[in-house]
Amino acid sequence: MLGADVLKVDAFLNHQVDPVLMADIGETFASLFKNAGVTKVLTLESSGIAPALMTALGLRVPLIFAKKRKSLTLKDDLWTERSFSFTKQEESEVSVSKQFLAPSDVVLIVDDFLANGQAAQAMAGIVLKAGASVAGIGIVIEKAFQPGRQLLLDAGYRVESLARIASLSESGIEFEE
Repeated sequence: MLGADVLKVDAFLNHQVDPVLMADIGETFASLFKNAGVTKVLTLESSGIAPALMTALGLRVPLIFAKKRKSLTLKDDLWTERSFSFTKQEESEVSVSKQFLAPSDVVLIVDDFLANGQAAQAMAGIVLKAGASVAGIGIVIEKAFQPGRQLLLDAGYRVESLARIASLSESGIEFEE
């Protein structure tokens, strides 16, 4: 933990990746959403890629990851949304090429963390701009003491979190049941 708001997971999720854990996460999300008609999995680079890839593999569908920066090969015909990163304390424009999302797509959004809901909301916005539908949102670790879940539920999204943290404090991490 870094203070009462930041959980450091670089040993298994966002710097070093535990492939066995990611495979289990992918299988779990695939099982939770197996009857949702998912045709694509969407995440935001970069920490969401490992669990999202394994989820896409489990569902046997393509993975798309929204880019935080435009490049020479990704600058035109984009779906874009603004997103604020709580951890990095910065706003960015996230983008997906229009060629990868169609109105017929049913998209599962997968991300590493849910805190204030900004990243998931931005990805859902991209899906909706494309005319596609959101099957749900899969979160590896949710900070249940922050408002993200309620924001997404109020918007009508199904949210499945694998670990829900009730609090972070000097005495440790407390999980919700």
